[in-house]
Amino acid sequence: MSAAGPPLAIRSGGNPLSLSRTFAIDSIPPVLVTRDQTTPVPGPSRRAKIWEFTTHLHCSIIGTCLSTGELRQTLKKLGLAPPESTDHELHGTAVTLAGRHDNAAKLLNKALDLRHRLAVNQFAKAATEDGVRALWHEAVRRGEIPGAYWATLTHPATTPGLIREAFGEVHMLSHLVGAANRADIRRLCQLEADKAALEAKLERQQLAFHEAVVTRDARLQELRQTLAQRISAEPTVAASCAAGDSAVLRQLVADLERRIAREARHGNASEAKLAAALVAIAQERSARSKAERDCDALRQELDAVEASLVPCRAEPPLGTRPERRLDGVSLLYVGGHPHQVAHLRAVGEQLGATFLHHDGGIENHRNLLPGLTSRADLVMFPVDCISHDAAHAVKLLCRQGGKRFLPLRSASVTSLLAALRRPEVASLTDAAD
Repeated sequence: MSAAGPPLAIRSGGNPLSLSRTFAIDSIPPVLVTRDQTTPVPGPSRRAKIWEFTTHLHCSIIGTCLSTGELRQTLKKLGLAPPESTDHELHGTAVTLAGRHDNAAKLLNKALDLRHRLAVNQFAKAATEDGVRALWHEAVRRGEIPGAYWATLTHPATTPGLIREAFGEVHMLSHLVGAANRADIRRLCQLEADKAALEAKLERQQLAFHEAVVTRDARLQELRQTLAQRISAEPTVAASCAAGDSAVLRQLVADLERRIAREARHGNASEAKLAAALVAIAQERSARSKAERDCDALRQELDAVEASLVPCRAEPPLGTRPERRLDGVSLLYVGGHPHQVAHLRAVGEQLGATFLHHDGGIENHRNLLPGLTSRADLVMFPVDCISHDAAHAVKLLCRQGGKRFLPLRSASVTSLLAALRRPEVASLTDAAD
């Protein structure tokens, strides 16, 4: 098989490199897997071991196929995972150990086999390179990357060309996730700018309405005082003036009354405008509050996405929290988009949780909801992708069974990641223990 192919992200020596970097394919040796064979055979007869891969593949195997929690637990057995060590340091240690044919490498190989036993057994049914390639493409379509990647690389029928193809797809996946992060950051900046503009507009409108009300009240008070003075002076003027003068005074009073009526109408119109402005202000405040909540939700989702990409990036910044495992916790996800279920399931199972799903009654029968709810420790549903009847049924079943339920901002994977990092979800692990 030719060594030509698309650019691959590689690891040089024992120093960890992020999958976000790209190198020329010519820099990778043509031999990616070495196997001990004493007699010539038509093809490899057993699965490859992790130490039989060159160091260019160890970084992607460790980073993609083992979660940070699983990696820390494995290295603890070797006494190589002190509590103060970061996930990045543990990743580099594991990559170094993977190239040695000793007990440490065997333990890593065993951990990978146990973690992805189902995928390995599924791929074992394929007898040819084309069969393995078809299973790999199907797993990528479903979003089940880690297990399929390990099963593909170690399969007896896998060739260097197929290894390069799988490696390239995993490499490009890291670029796609990075692009999604940048789009979310741009959206956050736009929301913050919109929030500042709304606050400035609200302040200007409140000041203008206050000045209009004060001016109107002062004008009405002035007219009332003028009318009162004219009325009090009318008897004296009538006694000393002729009948014509009384008519002039009555005309003056009528004119003042008309002016008062006109100002009263203007006052009523101003009050109506003020009431409409107050409604608009309340709506803008509500929109601002929603924008702030969206900003907070997006920041939490970005934190969750960054935490889930630890194997594909450099050392995490100071202050970030390590992923909390959800071993023994059953999660029920109701609603959502059918094509995202596999991705959501992968996120939950990567943290050790049991992931259950019900589409809210589109294809799954509504009568299945009570049984699934009774099995779950936490029920989640996206508010933008679930019917009102299904959401009401979920809330009612959770209250009757004493179960927790958590509405999600959207049906995206980032919303699920952010929710799984919330304190009330993390407390379920303690309850399960």
